[in-house]
Amino acid sequence: MAVTLRAALSCESILHFKKNDMDPHRTERVSEALREELGEMIAYELADPRVGEATITEVLVTPGMKHAQVRLHFADSSVPQEETIAALNGAKHYLRNKLRERLTLFRIPELHFEADVESDASGRMEQLLKRIRRGRPRDTQP
Repeated sequence: MAVTLRAALSCESILHFKKNDMDPHRTERVSEALREELGEMIAYELADPRVGEATITEVLVTPGMKHAQVRLHFADSSVPQEETIAALNGAKHYLRNKLRERLTLFRIPELHFEADVESDASGRMEQLLKRIRRGRPRDTQP
């Protein structure tokens, strides 16, 4: 038994296997699965009126699968972003339990919600590109 254990340890050191190293494609697949499931749950299953028209733009998962950063785009300005994020933080445990039921993962990451500021900038960028296509001069307002 000592020989096989020693052989296994030497093989492990040769492969340079680390517990926290994960296939980057796996994190991408998990991020996409989390984005799809969370988007469906937020849009159709949460009955909190404080959650407005929030859509998930991306989910970033740490390599150890302990934390997931969920970025949200807010189309409806009638509900403040802070209220929506507070409501989602309050429903964080419910969402994790539902994810645990739906996804077959060893570890469901802890969810951290934040507003996606890049999507606001992309909306402004889209407006500027339309103006350029039409040949109109630039606005003087920022």
